Amino acid sequence: MSTEQPKSGFVTIERASYRYDAAGPTVVDAIDWTIPRGEIHCLLGRSGCGKTTLLKLAAGLLMPSEGAIRIGDEALAGPSPRAGFVFQAPTLLDWLSALDNVLLPVSLKRRPTIADKDAALDLLERVGLADFAMRRPAELSGGQQSRVAVARALIGNPDLLLLDEPFAALDALTREELQDDLLRLCALNGTTALFVTHDIGEAVYLADTVAVMAAGRVTHVRRIELARPRHRDMRYAPGFIAACRALRDAMDGAATASRRPAA
Repeated sequence: MSTEQPKSGFVTIERASYRYDAAGPTVVDAIDWTIPRGEIHCLLGRSGCGKTTLLKLAAGLLMPSEGAIRIGDEALAGPSPRAGFVFQAPTLLDWLSALDNVLLPVSLKRRPTIADKDAALDLLERVGLADFAMRRPAELSGGQQSRVAVARALIGNPDLLLLDEPFAALDALTREELQDDLLRLCALNGTTALFVTHDIGEAVYLADTVAVMAAGRVTHVRRIELARPRHRDMRYAPGFIAACRALRDAMDGAATASRRPAA
């Protein structure tokens, strides 16, 4: 098993464990992890392996039962204003326009300024929705709603973007387009990202480093040696296919190990 990873990082997870109650099972089990500033890391694993719980810990939406989570030099004690979160579903408010949905994090704190609106319109343009700013969610496709959700997460210029399988429900072509949008936006702003997925190809395409999780633990780490910027033809290159195969083997091995009875 490979668990090599960068030695220092902007996001630091220190021996983090989590249980929903003191007597319950350990959902996240003593994980150490670092993400250097500006990199994209993916958590890859089967349903129920603990990857979404670890993402919520990194967001400060949950507090670890043991260990600590740091962004920069600051230990999280609650939701971090430095982080943006994109959920599995777009979770847009039906009665607001796309523009007002992007501005929602600002509106919850204060009245948006003209500069805020300009920033939101710029984000909508960058995700290809400049002409859809005044449409409500019911007038948008699933892919367009996901683009609005990504723009909303970026409106506050977060240092860290956390994404929980945001493209899983979309068709393959739309999912690939949104992956390219995400890569472009992260590169433009130097945004650090932690992305949860169960899709091996998605993890390899997006990530600088992929961690495989099983039974609450990181069981394998792979550095993805693909040039940036990423492009569609890479998906058919031997290096891409080899990385996918290695991660699939790691997932299969982790699943087998997790089913073995304790000695």
